[in-house]
Amino acid sequence: MPNIKSAKKRVLVTEKKTMQNKAIKSALKTTIKKFLAAVNASDKELAEKLYPETVSAIDSAVTKGILHKNNASNKKSKLAKKLASIA
Repeated sequence: MPNIKSAKKRVLVTEKKTMQNKAIKSALKTTIKKFLAAVNASDKELAEKLYPETVSAIDSAVTKGILHKNNASNKKSKLAKKLASIA
């Protein structure tokens, strides 16, 4: 445990940010799973509705520093391919 006041604050801030990042990442994974479930069920209408929401969640994670932009681009590309495959 740190002794210096500023170090104690950094520990608290880091814990808080870690929890926020986990919540964002968990919500992102849930959104992706919902989209993939719709694709696997061949529910094109639902998948097309969920696709923009999923892409938006991925972009939001990039702006918050949760995902790297190339990783996000890769995810979006894979999701687009899956969406096109049920057409």
